[in-house]
Amino acid sequence: MIPDTQQPPAGTAAQPVGTSGTRAAPGAAGDGPTTAAADIKVEVRDLDVYYGTFRAVKGVNASIRARSVTAIIGPSGCGKSTFLRTLNRMHELTPKARVDGKVLLDGADVYDPAVDPVRLRRYIGMVFQRPNPFPTMSIYDNVVAGVKLVGRAGRSELDETVERSLKRAALWDEVKDKLRQPGTSLSGGQQQRLCIARAIAVEPEVILMDEPASALDPVATLRIEELIAQLRENYAIVIVTHNMQQAGRVSDETAFFSMDEDRAGYLVEFGPTREIFTNPRERLTEDYVSGRFG
Repeated sequence: MIPDTQQPPAGTAAQPVGTSGTRAAPGAAGDGPTTAAADIKVEVRDLDVYYGTFRAVKGVNASIRARSVTAIIGPSGCGKSTFLRTLNRMHELTPKARVDGKVLLDGADVYDPAVDPVRLRRYIGMVFQRPNPFPTMSIYDNVVAGVKLVGRAGRSELDETVERSLKRAALWDEVKDKLRQPGTSLSGGQQQRLCIARAIAVEPEVILMDEPASALDPVATLRIEELIAQLRENYAIVIVTHNMQQAGRVSDETAFFSMDEDRAGYLVEFGPTREIFTNPRERLTEDYVSGRFG
């Protein structure tokens, strides 16, 4: 992770570093996991998540690969969104939240006391369940809000960032002639793609998506899924979804969560999506993906 004292120029790619001081090389997406260290973007070790005395998630170990899509599935209340939010410390916005264990980005501990959570979220961006464009901002200003937050940039650089980000979010052709209109003037699906453009404008390493299409109609959902397929070429993407078909369509790997008798969420099985859905190792996984419970 870049020390807080190092401020990269606004609009340039963030360069988090590992504990050795070198950035991990990105890997390529594929059908299955790999043990090559350079292919791992985020590593989770023995993660427990608490809200006060309640343990919401326990004992999670997982490796999230670069340039791939990881789907998180499981019944309601099993800690999927909680786990997702720990990856960029968003859960800390909830009072009395804490974690035990480690979350490593390119080998660097994101929970190190020296790490600024706000700067961390530049490297690990997030898209929420419901589109949340800033209501008082134009389409243009929504896209560059994060860029302006982390540093100064000239007008030409901001213009380039807006066009590049909206093109990556498959929205440029639809809004290029109305950039000064409010972001909230767009349709629901367009607003969600605007939020994705806002997230990628600061050039993150990882994009977290918490049920990004659950509030959208089927046509808008398809656009988001097509966009995820395009974005995987440049980012590690982690998506929480209740839609089994969606997980099967968009992801390379799938993590299945369930909960124990104390309602603590835990990782049952993690592997290539094709295997999780057709030949899971655990009976509980088979029961869930086949619709026997959940």
